[in-house]
Amino acid sequence: MMVRVPIASLGAGRMGRGIAVAFAYAGHPVSLVDLKPRAPAAFADLAHAAREEVRQTLRVLAQLGVFPEDAVDIIAARVSVVAEPDAAAALSSAAVVFEGVPEVVDVKRAVLARASRLAGPQPIIASTTSTILVDDLSDAVEHPARFLNAHWLNPAYLVPLIELSPGVRTDAAVTTRLRALLEGIGKVPVVCAARPGYIVPRIQALAMNEAARMVEEGVATAEEIDKAIKYGFGFRFAVLGLLEFIDWGGGDILYYASRYLTQALGSDRYASPDIVERNMKEGHIGFTTGRGFLDYGNLDLDAHRRERLKAFVAMLGQLGLAKPPVLE
Repeated sequence: MMVRVPIASLGAGRMGRGIAVAFAYAGHPVSLVDLKPRAPAAFADLAHAAREEVRQTLRVLAQLGVFPEDAVDIIAARVSVVAEPDAAAALSSAAVVFEGVPEVVDVKRAVLARASRLAGPQPIIASTTSTILVDDLSDAVEHPARFLNAHWLNPAYLVPLIELSPGVRTDAAVTTRLRALLEGIGKVPVVCAARPGYIVPRIQALAMNEAARMVEEGVATAEEIDKAIKYGFGFRFAVLGLLEFIDWGGGDILYYASRYLTQALGSDRYASPDIVERNMKEGHIGFTTGRGFLDYGNLDLDAHRRERLKAFVAMLGQLGLAKPPVLE
């Protein structure tokens, strides 16, 4: 049984509340720590709003059948809201402190400096920032070897993915410990380099801008484009992922399709990166050669394809699109 270590979240806003729900659901005590000095009445309002949002989120999940409704109070009781005078006790007793204050560098640095001092040297400290690189914040943290970015995607209590981005000072053991903790509550952490946009924001920015551009160009209506994304783009990539999808069809197909789009639409934004052409020249185009972006050398490809097709069929059922054959 996993040890249910205490968790602290700096900031009692939307991200902090979502993280609180995720950990409380998995049995962890969570402190939403307000580091801003407030009058008692103002703090009482904040604490009430935070507790009510946590409770309401849990109520909705229970109503959707995720868990029995009589468990809402049990889970919600694991979340406390801590005022600034009591912050040191909450932070120093936590195994991990997640920072979720507004996306302003100076604000984050000031909060991280104070919180790391109050917490002492033991807790892991992770910023949930979606835009600021870990190495731009780490020198504000006392004992920066225990600091990294942990980018949650909203809603934090539902989306499985968390992007972990260690910096040049981050101890590798810290990343391993945080990854294990997140996996223990049912999340799917991935580790990426400290580069702007991490993985998901960088890819989705391109996709969202291209979708908006197609509306602007009159390619299709917003409704038709979204339908295409839900039932074509999203449907396939939810099962395969982008890079396995390249391997599934063949990297050579991507190479030639990219050349055509670059020429036909007159934009280098469709050009494939050097790695696609290099893989093709080296004969690593995917399933058919046993290697592409992924290595399939020790994989039973027929069994692998069947498992992927099984996942596609299951998704058709979830979308209400699975139809019986016409036999007459």
